[in-house]
Amino acid sequence: MTIRISTAALAVCCAFPFSSLAASMGDTVVVTATRSARTVDGSLSAVSVVTREDIARLQPRSVPDLLRGLPGIALTNNGGRGKQTSVFLRGTESDHMVVLIDGVKVGSATSGSAAFQDLPVDLVERIEIVRGPRSSLYGSEAIGGVIQIFTKRGAGAWRPNFSVGVGSNDSHKLTAGLDGGNERGWVSLNLSNDVTDGFNACRVEAAGVGGCRLAQPDRDGYDNLSGAVRAGYRFDGGAEVNFNWMRTDAETEYDGSAFAGNYADTSQEVFGGRLVFSPLAAWTVTLGAGQSTDESDAYYNGGFISRFDTTRTTFSWQNDIALGSDNMLTLGVDHQEDEIDSTTAYPVTERTTRGVYAFYQGAVGAADYQLSVRSDDNKQFGDYTTGSVAGGYALSDTLRVTASWGRAFKAPSFNELYFPFYGNTALVPERSRSVELGLAGRQGWGQWSVNAFETKVDDLIAYDSTISKANNVDAARIRGIEASAATRLAEWDLRGNLTLLDPDNLTAGANHGNVLTRRTQKSLRLEADRNYGKFSFGTTLVAEGGRYDDLANKNRLGGYATVDLRAAYQLDADWRVEGVLTNVFDHDYETARFYVQEGRAVFVTLKYQPAR
Repeated sequence: MTIRISTAALAVCCAFPFSSLAASMGDTVVVTATRSARTVDGSLSAVSVVTREDIARLQPRSVPDLLRGLPGIALTNNGGRGKQTSVFLRGTESDHMVVLIDGVKVGSATSGSAAFQDLPVDLVERIEIVRGPRSSLYGSEAIGGVIQIFTKRGAGAWRPNFSVGVGSNDSHKLTAGLDGGNERGWVSLNLSNDVTDGFNACRVEAAGVGGCRLAQPDRDGYDNLSGAVRAGYRFDGGAEVNFNWMRTDAETEYDGSAFAGNYADTSQEVFGGRLVFSPLAAWTVTLGAGQSTDESDAYYNGGFISRFDTTRTTFSWQNDIALGSDNMLTLGVDHQEDEIDSTTAYPVTERTTRGVYAFYQGAVGAADYQLSVRSDDNKQFGDYTTGSVAGGYALSDTLRVTASWGRAFKAPSFNELYFPFYGNTALVPERSRSVELGLAGRQGWGQWSVNAFETKVDDLIAYDSTISKANNVDAARIRGIEASAATRLAEWDLRGNLTLLDPDNLTAGANHGNVLTRRTQKSLRLEADRNYGKFSFGTTLVAEGGRYDDLANKNRLGGYATVDLRAAYQLDADWRVEGVLTNVFDHDYETARFYVQEGRAVFVTLKYQPAR
C-alpha cells in the first residue's frame, strides 16, 4: 500500500457518510484514554466506544464478534467459538496492548496476551478502545493501545432479567441477572451459559500437514459458564467505593495430538476494588487493587497433559489535582506482581514491576494539550522511561485537528524469557515510537473523523535460529489511516469505518519489506439500522483484504466479505424476541491458515427485561 493509494481511498470514504460505533457519541464520557473522565470529542486520542445499546442492536455472539472490523482492529481465530483468538491493534503484535476489565489489568503472564475468546459478551456494559501508544500511562504492552471492558452496572428500580437462545450447530444460551440501585448504591449480578457443538474447525491438506497436524473430522465444541458482580456505594461527602468480580469457566475442544491435547479447561477470573475520595476540593485520590488469574489445563482423550496458571496482582494510587478550570495534573503509582504455577519448569516463577507517572492536561483558548512521562522498574529488565505529547486545536465550531507523539514498550513475557529451549534471559524490551495526525468534524448531516499514523517498533522478539532461542532480532514500521463517519438517511442510521494499513517487516534478511504475519492491509465495516415501531432491522458488512500466514509471505489467505442480518420485535414492555443470520452468503474463509470459520448460521433469542 502506498501513500497515494491510501489518500485516494480515504477521500472516497469521507465523501460518503460512514461511521464507527463511537462516531455519533462525541459527548460520551470515557476514562481509559487519560485515566480520568473526558468526553470522546474532548479526547486527544483515537477512541471508539461500544455501548450496551450497540450490543443489544448488533446481537453479537461473542466479544470478538463485537470487535471485528472496528477501526484499527483485526482478528485471527483458530476455528470458531472459544478457539484461540488474537487481536491486532493498529497492526502491532497481539501482545502489544493493555487489556483491562473494570480497571484491573488482565492477561496471561506466560503468553503475554488476553483470552478474548472466553470473555462473555452478555456480561458487558461497554467497551472503550484507545488506539495509539499509552505506555506513559499504563506501562508495558501499550504499544498499539488499550482495550477496557466494563461489566454491567445496576441503576434504578430493582429488576430481574433473563434470556434463552438457540441456533445453528446445536448452540444454546441462557442468561439471568438482577440489578438495581439509586444515587447512593448500586448492584448488578449476572450469569451466562453459552454452549455449542461447533463444527470441524481445522482442515488438513495431507497427513501431518496443517495447523492441527492430525485429521480429526469431528465437531469441536465449546462450553462457557460465566458470572459477574459489580457494586458500589457513595457516602456522605462524596467518597465512593466500588467492587467488581467476573469469572469464566470454559471447555474447548480442538483437533490436536498427544503432545498438545485435544481439549482444554480454562478459567479467567478478575476481581477488584476502588476507593475514590477528595481530601481537598481540588484534589481527588483514587486507590485501586485487583487480581486476575488465567488458568489452562490441557487434556488428550481424557488424560491430563499440561497446566499453565498465572496470577497478576495490581495496586494503584492516583492523584488528580485541578489547577484552575482548564488544567489538571495527575500523579500516580502502579505496582504489579506476576506469578506462575505450571507443569513446565520455569527457572523464575514471579516478578514485580513498579511504575510512577505524571500526566498534565491543559487548555488555552481554542487549543488543548497533554504531556505525560512514566518510569517503570521491572525485576527482569530494569528501568524503562516512556513519554507522550499531544495537542488539539478547534479550527471552527465544527472542525478540530489533533496531533500526537509517543514512546511505548513491551517487557518480555515469561515464555520469551524462560520457556525451555526457547526463552532468553538476555532479552530487552520491545520499543516503539509513534506519530499521529487527526481531523474530526460535526456537520448537520452527522459526524466524521480521520486519523493517520506511523509506528516504528524496534527489538521485536522472535525465534533466532542462529542461537536456537528467542532474540531481539525483528523490526517493523506500520503506517495507517482510519476513517469513520455517521449519518441518518431516509430513516436509516448508517455507520461505517475504513482502515488501511502498511505493516512492513523491517528485519534484515530475506523477509525485509514483507507484510507482517496475519495483518490485513484493508478492512471495511458498514452498518445500517432502522426501526419500524416495535420492529427493528439491520445489517452489517465486514470486508477484509488478504493476509499472509508466514514471514516469507508465501502462504496467502484470501480476502473475504461477510454480511449479517438482524431483526428484533418488542412483544410488550418487558418481552423481546431477536434473531440474527450471520455469514448470509455462506462464505468460506480463514483468518489463520488451516482454521476454517463458521458458515451460514442463525440464532434466535427470547429476552425478558422489565422496563424502567
